[in-house]
Amino acid sequence: MTEVTRTPNYTDEMVNAMVADYQDNPTKDTVAKLASEFNKSTRSIVAKLVREGVYIAAPRVTKTGAPVIRKSEIVAQIQDALGVELATLEKASKADLEILADAIRSEMER
Repeated sequence: MTEVTRTPNYTDEMVNAMVADYQDNPTKDTVAKLASEFNKSTRSIVAKLVREGVYIAAPRVTKTGAPVIRKSEIVAQIQDALGVELATLEKASKADLEILADAIRSEMER
C-alpha cells in the first residue's frame, strides 16, 4: 500500500504573517490583499483565519443597514412586554410583529 504524504496549503511563516496582518487590520480588504499575496481564494484565507481563531465575522445587516432581528426575538419582546405567552404568535408575518411591537412600545411610553 502506498503512503500518501500531504503538502500543507500554508507554511507556518505564511500563517504567522496572515494572522499578524489580519489582527492589525481586520477587514475584507485585508483578506483580499492576503488572498492576492498568497495566491489563494478569499474563502481559503477566511477559513484559515477562522481555524487560527482570529477571524471576526461582519455583523449581519439588512439592505437598509439595520441589524438583522429574528422573528423569535420580536415575539419574545412582545411576550415580555405583555406578560403573557402566545404560542402561535411566531406564525404572524415579521412585518406584523414589528408593527405590534412598535405599538406596544408606544403605549408603554405614555
